[in-house]
Parts: sequence; C-alpha cells; structure tokens
Amino acid sequence: MKEVRVGICGLGTVGGGTYNVLTRNAELIAGRAGSPIRISRVASRRRRDDIDLGDIPFSNDIFEITKAEDVDIVVELIGGYDVARELVLTAIENGKHVVTANKALIAVHGNEIFEAAAKRGVIVAYEAGVAGGIPVIKAVREGMAGNRIDWIAGIINGTGNYILTEMRAGRAFDEVLREAQDKGYAEADPTFDVEGIDAAHKLTILASAGFGVPLQFERAYTEGISRITPYDIAHAELLGYRIKHLGIARRRENGIELRVHPTLVPQSHLIAQVDGVLNAVLVDGDAVGQTMYYGPGAGDEATASAVIADIVDVARSVAAESQQRVPYLGFEPSALENLDVLPMEDIQSAYYLRIQALDRPGVLAKVASVLSEHGINIESIMQKESELEEGKIPVIILTHTVQERQINRAIEELEALSDIQEKVVRIRAENFN
Repeated sequence: MKEVRVGICGLGTVGGGTYNVLTRNAELIAGRAGSPIRISRVASRRRRDDIDLGDIPFSNDIFEITKAEDVDIVVELIGGYDVARELVLTAIENGKHVVTANKALIAVHGNEIFEAAAKRGVIVAYEAGVAGGIPVIKAVREGMAGNRIDWIAGIINGTGNYILTEMRAGRAFDEVLREAQDKGYAEADPTFDVEGIDAAHKLTILASAGFGVPLQFERAYTEGISRITPYDIAHAELLGYRIKHLGIARRRENGIELRVHPTLVPQSHLIAQVDGVLNAVLVDGDAVGQTMYYGPGAGDEATASAVIADIVDVARSVAAESQQRVPYLGFEPSALENLDVLPMEDIQSAYYLRIQALDRPGVLAKVASVLSEHGINIESIMQKESELEEGKIPVIILTHTVQERQINRAIEELEALSDIQEKVVRIRAENFN
C-alpha cells in the first residue's frame, strides 16, 4: 500500500488535536483510508511541550511544508486570511493537496483557491471549517446530491448560542460574555462571534455547497446579539418562542437569501432545544425533507475529527492515483449558478417588535394603524400594566410574514410618533415549515 504523507501547519488547539488523533488512531485510520497515513512534518510558530513529536521534523517556517518532497497533503490550521491564503496557494502551486479548517479563508478567498486547485489538479477539502466536528458539508455535497436544497439554517457559532442560553436565566449580555471569555468559549475580542461574522463565513460556505453558487461572503447580512436583552428573551418565551442566533440561506426564484441575525424559533422545534456551545444545522431538500445535524461546533478533537475525515478522503485518491473527486462546492464548475444574494429588504419574515410607548389613550390604535397601512397583520400583542414605569409601557407585537421593506417603513413611521419613545426593537421570526 502506498503511504500518504501529511504535513501539519499550525500546532494550536486544532493542530494539536489533529496530531493526537492521527497518531492515536493510526491503525484504524489506515484501515479506512486503504493506506498508511504518516505525519511527515510539522511547522508552527512554536513547539508545544505537551506534544511529543518524536523524530518528526519540526520547523518554525510553515512554508517549508509546501515545498517538501515528503509531503502529499498540506494541512492548514493556522487560521486568518492573508498568510493562510499565501500558504494554501503556494501548496497548490507545488502540487500539494490541501486540507483546511479555516472557514474565513474559504468564505473570502475560496473562489480563487478552488480555481487554482482545479488548474493544478489537486484537492482542497474544508469540512472542518463549518460546524466543527459535524460532517454537514459531506452531508450536503454527497449525502443530499439527489436533492434540490431549498433552505439551510443553523446555530453555527457556539459562543453566541452559549450567551443566549445563559441569558434565559435573566442574566445580562455583558455578564454572560465575560463568563464565556473566562471559560475559553469567547476570544478576548469577541466581535467575530457575537456580531455574526464567524457564522456568516460558515453560512457562505454552506449556501454555496447547497445551492451551487459561487462564494459571496461580502454580500452576507450580519447582525449580532449584543442588543438582545433578558426582557426580550423572556417575552419571546411567553409567546412560545426561543431566541437563537441563526444563519439562514434560502433559495428564491430571483436569488438567494444569505443572512445571520437573532431569530425567534418556535419552542417546539428541535433547533430551539440546542443549548450551550453546541451547533445544529437544518437542511431542507425536496426529496428527503427536513434534516438536522447536531453536535460540537468547536474543540480540539471534535474539529480534528472533521480534519482527519478530509485527510482520509484525500488519501484514498492519492493512494489510488485517482482523478475521481467530489467537486469543491459539490457542483462541477460549469454547473454553478450566478444567483445574486438578495438585499435584506427583499427577504420575508415574521417579526417581533418591542415598542416603548407612552401610557396614553389611543396609542395602540395608532400603532395598529401604522402597521395596517403597510400591509402588516398582527398575530399577537402583549402589554402588561405591571410594566408601566415613568409613564411608559412596553408593547410587544408579533406580526405575520411580510417583506422586510414593509417593516422598515413601518418602524420608521412608528419611531416618528410623539407617543413612541426610544428605538423600536425588531427581531425576525422563522417557523421552518
């Protein structure tokens, strides 16, 4: 059997997990790959005292691995945009296959990387970039190859999910974020997690693999969770909903929706039960219906599980000297559709509105009139006298499904009313029927 040689670039959390699992389960992995897989080189900014590399050559120069003759697969686990892009493109130029866990790299530079890989005839695999150890890319590209996928939605950032889960106990956002940082769930700079950028990277990749469109991260709409309050979470629960930070991609006749934002989900839905740092992805296909993929979205060995699954796939092709490969985005390049990402004004959703109103006669009638003028029907309305404070009272409204442009215009008019104080809080709601 031909031996397949792997060079690991980056020995951080995922790099260390990948090294440990590859060495610990070497015999089992070889049996599945059909050939021995050997780590021939490791490169990282620094060595790790807790990992015994034995006689494996180590270097502080990650680019050495892209040139080494004893490397068939370059495993990129350094993260980031620019250096990772240069590393991957150099590896491809040198005829190396690439496995990466870098969702930001694929979402932003994937089109360029896949084009270069196709010209050079090498594989670029990226399962670990989306939802950690959950094999959702393989499910979408291969397991659902016979389906027209209509929509994909998911909790694809564990930090945000942990924060919203803990806030259900009445705790403030800032307090829970500090706790998440102390536990290592959130970075010192949590912007990518709490503002939806990390989830938008992953959603961009999922949408491209699901719909057969080029990667379009720059068009994704992102909205974070920092403005969500325990009040909104509690009142959503009273209405039968739970607030989750979701990525949603949906195919429309004239384009696709690509959006990340806080979302009300019915409490009875499976995805509403996914708590803490766990991830879950829903995929709806015309043949199979609605499916859900659930599990750890991060972590050393959980993510390493997906990295190694990609290594095994590539190793099978290398060992067999086969040209038969799954297309990078699940579709042959000639079959990719140039569907535009629709502007947010064109999306359709139901809406939760929190309106801070003065306690005056006729205010509710004015609010209802403004919504009616914009073709917005009210599903439910909630106002509690016990919440009256300083002459102001919150009004909670849940609407039927309308276009975003309708709700935008209505909110603009509501905020112009003298009876309405502060900005209107708006949270989109989805039923996933």
